[in-house]
Amino acid sequence: MNKFIFGFLVILTTALMGSSFAIGKIGLAYTSPMLLAAIRFILAGFIMAIVVKLIKRPHPKKIKDWSKLSIIGFFQTAGVMGCIFVGLRTISAGELSILTFMNPLLVVIFGTLFLRTIYTLQQWSGVLLGFIGVFITMGAHLDLKTGTLLGLMSAISWSIATLLMKVWGHTFDTWVMSAYQMLCGGFLLLIGSFLFEQPFFKISQASILILLWLAIMASIVQFSVWFFLLQKGDSAKTSAFLFLAPFFGVLSGYLLLDEPVHWYVAVGGSLIFIGIFLVNWESHHTVEKVCRVDSENEYPL
Repeated sequence: MNKFIFGFLVILTTALMGSSFAIGKIGLAYTSPMLLAAIRFILAGFIMAIVVKLIKRPHPKKIKDWSKLSIIGFFQTAGVMGCIFVGLRTISAGELSILTFMNPLLVVIFGTLFLRTIYTLQQWSGVLLGFIGVFITMGAHLDLKTGTLLGLMSAISWSIATLLMKVWGHTFDTWVMSAYQMLCGGFLLLIGSFLFEQPFFKISQASILILLWLAIMASIVQFSVWFFLLQKGDSAKTSAFLFLAPFFGVLSGYLLLDEPVHWYVAVGGSLIFIGIFLVNWESHHTVEKVCRVDSENEYPL
């Protein structure tokens, strides 16, 4: 792939990932958080489900496989996005994006504990730097606001979903899995909205545009571009550019919401960015070694 096109697509997809935090926070002026997340992913999942059906992508046939998709949807969409949208009420979009995107660091820890995956010294150095960055981002003290805890919970839920997809993902078509886990997660968020909040949605031109942006650009387009890049290039090195997503989260919060960027957020965020880069930037030798070890293990999950 042409380097210019690759660079443009990387910036596009990571910018869409990061900017969704600020756009989502703006949307909270028109709707309750869990309802906004629910409508976003029901709409995105429904559109993608129609597309994968029309182009005849292979669908699961066993109830057990649909149950696995539901579990992935619970962690990847309901868990992650529920925590994010509720957390946006109490902390800045930039801080929340930084905390959420530390999930690659948690994948290393959980992968070691539960999947017996072997990681390199470079990757563990990235984890250490990342957690130092989290501590600094929180103001160098345990200021456990509700939004901070929800940001950490979203990262944990995302890392669990990543490991589940690592274990189960080979049994599903990528596009089918994405469509139905979003749809399932969206309905779980809708149930959660009626159980845990007083749902409301103010219909206006602004609220509709925000919803369409989140559902189409920040979900369908972002996902499609990201997986296109993973399929066309070196997936390990492409994943290293995830560090750009929280950068765009902070930048969009500053530009769209006039959120101040405190020195400790800038320093801590920089360490987390470096940590994510070190965790994901693997040589071909490392990738082959890790894949070989994974294929020889029996996953306890």
